[in-house]
Amino acid sequence: MATSVHPVDEKLPWGRATTLGLQHVLVMYAGAVAVPLIVGRALNLPPDQVAHLISADLFVCGLVTLIQAWGMTQWFGIKLPVMMGVTFAAVAPMVSMAQANGGQVGAGLIFGSVIGAGIVSILIAPAMSRMLRFFPPVVTGTIIAVIGISLMRVGINWIFGNPVGPTAPSVPNPEHLKWLAEAQAAAGAPGSSLPPVPKGFAVVPTVPNPKYADLTGVGISGIVLVTILLIARFGRGFWANISVLLGIIVGGVITAAMGLMNFSKVGKANWFDVILPFQIATPVFDPILILTMTLVMIVVMIESTGMFLALGDMTGKEITPADLKRGLRTDGLGTLIGGIFNTFPYTSFSQNVGLVAVTGVKSRWVCIAGGFILIILGVLPKMAALIESLPTVVLGGAGLVMFGMVAATGIRILSTVDFQRNRNNAMIVAVSIGVGMIPLVAPNFRQWMPHGIHPLIESGILLSSLAAVALNVFFNGASHDTSAAVLAAKQADAH
Repeated sequence: MATSVHPVDEKLPWGRATTLGLQHVLVMYAGAVAVPLIVGRALNLPPDQVAHLISADLFVCGLVTLIQAWGMTQWFGIKLPVMMGVTFAAVAPMVSMAQANGGQVGAGLIFGSVIGAGIVSILIAPAMSRMLRFFPPVVTGTIIAVIGISLMRVGINWIFGNPVGPTAPSVPNPEHLKWLAEAQAAAGAPGSSLPPVPKGFAVVPTVPNPKYADLTGVGISGIVLVTILLIARFGRGFWANISVLLGIIVGGVITAAMGLMNFSKVGKANWFDVILPFQIATPVFDPILILTMTLVMIVVMIESTGMFLALGDMTGKEITPADLKRGLRTDGLGTLIGGIFNTFPYTSFSQNVGLVAVTGVKSRWVCIAGGFILIILGVLPKMAALIESLPTVVLGGAGLVMFGMVAATGIRILSTVDFQRNRNNAMIVAVSIGVGMIPLVAPNFRQWMPHGIHPLIESGILLSSLAAVALNVFFNGASHDTSAAVLAAKQADAH
């Protein structure tokens, strides 16, 4: 007697599975490559290392997708049609780390915090169901809204240019830089009586940045944004789902036609390369930074819980507590693998969950095919070099959409909160968002505080998360009914 196969486990013909898998890859591609671009440039890494970050990220996306959709031992993999990608929730804390310590030092601190958070996430995955009660919609919505608001600064700076400070479009005087270089050379000469230049000495920005808010760049960003909006408005199904990617492609074609895109790095890049661990920096383990990233991962796993339950509803497959544990452990394992390969924290990509609903294709083998495609893309350095060559103005128009949608998701979750019968919820949201804005509005507020706690307080997302959880417990207590928290997580389109 033939046994029926659940649609989730149905193996499709390889041609169809590959085509549908490529569709999943295209839907997530823009979001997947945005994070390595943001963090790599925040670290001031050279272009070849930023390109490597993109390759490593795509490679790990594919690897973790295989673990999650295919399964690996009885401990990892929920075996649902899930595509895994780097989470935007971790971007703002990583950018803060990069701004505090650039280059290889900052990269090592970021990768160390990612590895540490991955290990902790694996260990706490079984307990996450008991922590859901601390993350009702009023908390989850506030945190996601602050994540989106924090990221908007990155997208806006992509459009207008990257000034030295958040609002000061100035650059150091070239004459002063020349003098400093000559002074350093003279002080280091044999027999020189000049004292060495003090460690950390730098020239302050004084000259207006002539390239800031250049109308050509602003116009290109505007074209990208309008393209995305038109495709989202008039496109249908798959085309609407990849509107951001198509907008970036249009921007790339325009900048290439205008001679604003340099392809020399693409020509120098290899056709094939192997992704190895620790190719950019050796991880440095800072307990406070690990705690920061762990708190981000807790929020990420709350979102993942909702995604998995939503997928269970879409595919008609019951999600047991054991399934949830395997899925959440894979979030932690993917983050651990990400840190080892010098990339970032990973979670299920919500737009791909939506694609399952749009296409009606429930087979996890489609996502397994997508995972193999991502791995192949990850070992093609020319593809990463092409993405790295995109001018930031192209990414700026897309960034407004991507980061704004994260904030909009938080607002949508907050719309389910009862503000009429429980006025304390408004107090929780108001204070938590206000606390989260402190590092954005007053980035030097911590200058007289102990340097040891600076990494803990320079992330608006972390401050907002702590405030929201504490205020919710203070005003509302910790309800044992987790249905509202799960509903909020299901609505979280912010990956």
